[in-house]
Order: sequence, then C-alpha cells, then structure tokens
Amino acid sequence: MNYGITLKVSGDYALFSRPEMKVERVSYDVMTPSAARGVLEAIYWKPQIRWIIDEIHVLNPIRFTNIRRNEISSKIAIKGGSGVNAAMLNPEMHLSMDVSENRQQRASLLLKDVAYLIKAHIVVLDPRMEKGDSPSPETEAVGKHLEMFKRRARKGQAFQQPYFGCREFPVRFELIENESELPATCPDHAGEKDLGFMLHDIEFEQDRATLKVKSTTPHFFRASMREGVIKVPQLPFPIRA
Repeated sequence: MNYGITLKVSGDYALFSRPEMKVERVSYDVMTPSAARGVLEAIYWKPQIRWIIDEIHVLNPIRFTNIRRNEISSKIAIKGGSGVNAAMLNPEMHLSMDVSENRQQRASLLLKDVAYLIKAHIVVLDPRMEKGDSPSPETEAVGKHLEMFKRRARKGQAFQQPYFGCREFPVRFELIENESELPATCPDHAGEKDLGFMLHDIEFEQDRATLKVKSTTPHFFRASMREGVIKVPQLPFPIRA
C-alpha cells in the first residue's frame, strides 16, 4: 500500500514569517515544512496521527511584493478578572477590544502567485510509546486515515480553510493521484540553491496529567532546493502521542 500523498496547493499570496524579524513581517523564500503540515491538518487531522512532510516542490517563480496591513498592538488577557479565563466561568461577561485604540500599520514582505507540491506521509501515534521511541507507519490504521484524507481532498473539504501563513491568504488545493499528472517545477529553479536556515517544526512538551503545554522548542534545518525540490529531513525530535 502507498502510505504517502501528493497535494498541489496554490494561492495569490503567502507569508511564511521569519522568526528573526521582530516587528515587520518578512517571508521565507518558500513554504516551510511546518506550514505544509498545517495545510494538511486543516484538511484532515486526528489526535492519533501525525503528518510527516517528505518533499516540497516549488512550481512557480519566487516573487516578492510589499504590502501594508492594519494590525492590533495588543491582545485580550488570558488571566485576571477581565481575561479569557474569567469569561469562560461567567457567561454574562462579554470580552471586547476597541480596535481604533489598538490599531497600527505594519509593512510585510510576502510572496505572490505561489504554487507548491507537498509530498507527505502519516504515522500513527501510540499513546503507550515510551519516550524516545518512534511510531511505525506499517499499520492498517495508516491506510484508513489516508483514504479519509484523499476522500476529503477530492471533494475540496476541510475542517477549516487552509491558509499560507496568514488567514488573509487562503489556499487552493488539489489531490494528485497519478505520477503522470505531476506538474513540472519552474525552470527558474534549475540547479541547486541554498535557502539558508529554515524553521522545520516546533517541539511541544506537554504535561500528561493536565494536558497543558509546558514548553515549546523551535527546530531549524539548512534548506537546499535542487531542481525546484526541497527534501525535508527527518524530524529532529521524537514523535509522541
């Protein structure tokens, strides 16, 4: 059984923000593996599975554009007498924010006219795994989850609208089921190009008793694009249920 999927995604704009840019948003040259995983999870996700990105194919030329957007400079507090936690306990309490007092304009350097191929596979998480173990994809459950994903992707269904970095930039997606239907990469990407360090994924450490996230650790890798294809290395941390 083929345990992988190939999905074509495209959009008018994309913003895969570099974490080293503190105020103004600046996009990576291409989609990051964590952003690709987010697109797949928006279409189909279950707590028992984890999407692993294998390759990202860049189909269109890499082109940037500048825009200026209205954003807010603060957010509603979680704790405190007027925070989110208090509102959850008191149904008569209504949270609000005056946007006119918190509005600010920020410039963004983003991508335009983007299209990618995402090649990925599923691993099934076993809650009985000990720390440091790796799940095996060779189970019947993998095929079941893949078929459900393919069925949803064929119909254009998604749990939530997938997007390229920001919700303002929605994703159009199409399932590729035959290798003969694979679109060619852009000829501009001939040869090899060093893309520098790129965010691979974020490791979450969770308290098993309370299910609260104790810490988050970002992991990076040295991305290289050869003939328009980025081969994503194995995750540098164990996958835990």
